[in-house]
Amino acid sequence: MQEIAGKIFIEEQFHGVTLGVIAAPRGLIQIDAPPSPEDARSWRAALMNLGGGMERVLVNLDSHPDRTLGARAMDCVVIAHEKTADVFRTRPNTFKAQGEETGAEWESIPGLGSVRWVPPEISFLEQMTLHWGGAPVLLEHHPGPSSGSIWVRLPEEKVVFVGDAVLKNQPPFLAGAHLADWIDSLNLLLDPEFKGYTIISGRGGVVTSAIVKTQLDFIKHVQGKIDKIAAKKPNPAAIEKMIAPLLTWFKAPAARQKQFAQRLRYGLLHYNSRPSQVSGQMNESQ
Repeated sequence: MQEIAGKIFIEEQFHGVTLGVIAAPRGLIQIDAPPSPEDARSWRAALMNLGGGMERVLVNLDSHPDRTLGARAMDCVVIAHEKTADVFRTRPNTFKAQGEETGAEWESIPGLGSVRWVPPEISFLEQMTLHWGGAPVLLEHHPGPSSGSIWVRLPEEKVVFVGDAVLKNQPPFLAGAHLADWIDSLNLLLDPEFKGYTIISGRGGVVTSAIVKTQLDFIKHVQGKIDKIAAKKPNPAAIEKMIAPLLTWFKAPAARQKQFAQRLRYGLLHYNSRPSQVSGQMNESQ
């Protein structure tokens, strides 16, 4: 566990997403959970050493299984955006480790089996503020990677958790994305308002403004490519030709090339086939 500011920690040792926790006088504000319930229980045990108040809350930065599968093992109230809550209303009560390969991290966890989802108990639309005895913690809606993507921002400490808005050296998940909103969110992150902030990626830990800029360039590049075929009937062959060139943006180890190629393939095919792209509305496909 790494302390990145006073009583603000991140953890990258568990398989899946980068986890965060804020140790406030009232208790712990946890950001995301590892996809493996076993890892989630280990993470919960590790948090007992942080002190602070007795209360616990878990913030899910979006609806992706990589950050929501382990929520039940955290055994606390879950907060998310209202559109993330909508996704859970349409999901079966129980997750089963089978189906399409999306290139997600949970797909490489052996013996995952069936897991009962934990829908958010508290949701919001644009912004929510947590007052837990210290400086305020802001939960802000910043769509792009999904319609319900949020950031956790601590203005006084100048720390912001941005989830899948920025990924370090790996391709993003595009199936439930809206690229125009994503570009807007990344431009905001590069705005002077966030100068001096420590930016925490949901998949890669602390990232620099240069990495944010690379993410922005990649999303713009993908938008340009996909717009050329968006007006046509979904064409798997055209999508397939995009995969290898897009992978060159990332210095991924050979062992992960197949996974990352499938992540792009699945995301682009679903993005391109969504009728909602025409109207600018979004459906979650993660």
